[in-house]
Amino acid sequence: MHPKKYKYVIGLMSGTSLDGLDLTYIKFNTYNLQDFEILQAVTIAYDTQWYNDLKNAFDMTASQLAQLDARYGIFLGEQINAFIKRHRIDRVDLIASHGQTVFHRPGAGYTTQIGNGAHINAVTGIKTICNFRTQDVALGGQGAPLVPAGDRYLFGEYDYCLNIGGFANISFEKNGNRLAYDICPANIVLNHYVASMGLPYDDKGQIAESGNINTDLLNTLNHLDYYQTEQPKSLGWEFVMEKIIPLIDSFRLKINDILKTYVEHIALQIAKITKNEGSMLITGGGAHNEYLIQRIKKHTPSKIVIPATTLIDYKEALIFGLLGLLKDTGLINVFSSVTGSRFDHSSGVIYDAFKSRQ
Repeated sequence: MHPKKYKYVIGLMSGTSLDGLDLTYIKFNTYNLQDFEILQAVTIAYDTQWYNDLKNAFDMTASQLAQLDARYGIFLGEQINAFIKRHRIDRVDLIASHGQTVFHRPGAGYTTQIGNGAHINAVTGIKTICNFRTQDVALGGQGAPLVPAGDRYLFGEYDYCLNIGGFANISFEKNGNRLAYDICPANIVLNHYVASMGLPYDDKGQIAESGNINTDLLNTLNHLDYYQTEQPKSLGWEFVMEKIIPLIDSFRLKINDILKTYVEHIALQIAKITKNEGSMLITGGGAHNEYLIQRIKKHTPSKIVIPATTLIDYKEALIFGLLGLLKDTGLINVFSSVTGSRFDHSSGVIYDAFKSRQ
């Protein structure tokens, strides 16, 4: 077997819900990308200091944010080194890191993900690819979502690929083009409210299920301007803080009523898009929310497929590993039909300071 047929990649993902850093070690068949295997995967929870630093990055000064970018890059590199040592990994061809999104305003021409790739490369000595979104924004795109490229390459047999993380996003084929966009905020809102109860998340949606739907709030949420606009479109933390949280808080509801109403909102927004019978792969933390899945099943005719736990929890880290591999080989990893950029392109910034020493 040709030794260069397989590439071994570490993919990193940290989402807006800040529920931890996902690391995956993946074996890719470069001649048949659907032939892949997640060899190791782990989620590293943030301690209180890191959680607060990352959550409050939005309000930092420029110098504070630059310092955090460097510190977080060093932290990521150290976590990768520990991951490699713990699992006795002897071959890594590249690291692909999403980073942590702080700002995302593609309409204003910028998006910011911290976790400095030069520092990751310096700490690990391994080629590092990061900053996957900035080039697309510069080309007039939304810089998001990026996972749909992986959906086409790895999971093309499904009619819909739905990920429910901090935000719910979807991708599918239409007239030969891959279309995708953020549907609505999801766990980022649910987790915000259960945090006031001292919980990281609503386990299986049990608290939400115990509440009552407030129809006035539900109708107001469903009529927000974002849901009336066509794709390409994407969401960020700013939308949640400026639109969603103040709106929900204005109703002064009990936490379980907020959760039940917002779960119904998520389910209805998903159902608006998945009107056709077909298969829908659901991944992300929301796939563990049994009550949310129940409500989605209630409203959509699509056949829901919940995969193995490893794929549920690590699909985004897997796909960013793939995006890094595609960038490294100069292949398209961002579709203009998804993001609205001027053309398809291969995005990401490569740091490979140790190449000259090899």
